[in-house]
Amino acid sequence: MSVRTLVVDDDFAVAAIHRGFLEAMPEFEVVGEAHRGGEALRAIDALRPDLVLLDIHLPDMSGLEVLSRLRARGGTPVDVIAVTAARERETVRQAMSRGVDNYLVKPFTRTAFIDRMREYLAQRIEVQRLGQVLDQDEVDSLMHHRPRTLAMPKGLSAVTLRLVTDALRDSENDLSAQEVGDRAGLSRVSARRYLEHLVTIGKAEVQPRYGMANRPAHGYRLT
Repeated sequence: MSVRTLVVDDDFAVAAIHRGFLEAMPEFEVVGEAHRGGEALRAIDALRPDLVLLDIHLPDMSGLEVLSRLRARGGTPVDVIAVTAARERETVRQAMSRGVDNYLVKPFTRTAFIDRMREYLAQRIEVQRLGQVLDQDEVDSLMHHRPRTLAMPKGLSAVTLRLVTDALRDSENDLSAQEVGDRAGLSRVSARRYLEHLVTIGKAEVQPRYGMANRPAHGYRLT
């Protein structure tokens, strides 16, 4: 079932761009747009989305206020990803304390947007997979606080790394960056970055293989 999504941004052109990004992903269904905070709250009541992409800078009230009012309501929980140019530390802190599920800072590329949505999907699937009572490892996984032996390079995420790792684990043969990208829902370039990180930390290895026209290529598999 697709994720019913409401796009909230005061800029009509930007909202249309984000809508277009989402409509290119079959896992999402855009159920509406809103351009003011009050309009967003009314749309949430009427449309019952699963996910709201929320700008912080809105003309009638802050997106933080929208988030607070939304969290104060009862009923079915709604996931919220802040998609905004607001990058002040206090704004980010308040968004986190009021229950934002993720935070994407403008400007960003289409690839960065899609990668973040893929992370959200993986997290959503993980939540649905788990039972009603969680152990500490499962809580850590959901809270993105799983200890790491090495720091993640800038621009990489633990959730997407898990998708890449799972793609390699589920294959009996080594995979190219393109094949991993196809299975994990990433571009070839993004998949290669994660594969190279796995090789660097000793979790994967490169296997020589031949591609089109018998040209040398690389395959990857877990160690």
